[in-house]
Amino acid sequence: MSIYIVGEIGINHNGDIEIAKSLIDEAKVAGADAVKFQKRNIDLVYSKSTLDALRDSPWGTTQREQKQGLEFNQDNYEEIDNYCKEKEIEWFASAWDLDSQEFLRGFDCKKNKIASAMLIYDDLLHMVADEKKHTFISTGMASMDDISNAVKIFEDKNCPFELMHTVSTYPMDEKNANLKVIETLRKKFNCDVGYSGHESGLAVSYAAAAMGITSLERHITLDRAMYGSDQAASLEPSGFKQLIGAVRKIELAMGDGVKRFIDDEKPIAEKLREHIN
Repeated sequence: MSIYIVGEIGINHNGDIEIAKSLIDEAKVAGADAVKFQKRNIDLVYSKSTLDALRDSPWGTTQREQKQGLEFNQDNYEEIDNYCKEKEIEWFASAWDLDSQEFLRGFDCKKNKIASAMLIYDDLLHMVADEKKHTFISTGMASMDDISNAVKIFEDKNCPFELMHTVSTYPMDEKNANLKVIETLRKKFNCDVGYSGHESGLAVSYAAAAMGITSLERHITLDRAMYGSDQAASLEPSGFKQLIGAVRKIELAMGDGVKRFIDDEKPIAEKLREHIN
């Protein structure tokens, strides 16, 4: 089975539907299987004191203005839904609160996503698992006990899922990648495991692809210098296209593990072993 590759748009659209469409276009051209967004009700996710705090941004001078400026509404998501259908690419989103998950139920998305920050939110885990959709569960900022709890919820509800090894720093320093956790999670939970990367480059994702991951998610942006906390940990279109091209070659190169004397080697063998016969 081919690695399921997701272009994480997240909030890199900066509240602009045309930027979102451009990112969908770039993901499709690069060969991604899906794009992903993030959905929040900011009054449920953040405290009043946080929202009232000062913060300069393109939308104003408070945290509320900044965070609200990054959120898409019903009309925006209907436009995204229609555009992805037109472009023939899947989309889904990670909800950060129960209201947002209810909002997403209004669309026919085939997948769900539990963001690392929400891994300990049992009410949300139960709500998502009740939908019985294939769910990607990111494991950043989590202990093994946290992951075990989430896995039990999804297993008890018979909801298909896969874990995603994640390190929640933006951007992630390669020395913290600890890719061997992929195999640790696979063995402990006997499930598929993907990788959600926040590094700046491509090498770590290539290594993850060679470790048998079933999904790969990377943030994408039109320009890493754009406003936004996730931009520096994202790939620009050329980098995202390079990533997918290389991952598909890695998949092909991994083969099936059976040692063979292939036909293409035979004339070489005859030439190089001529003096032996």
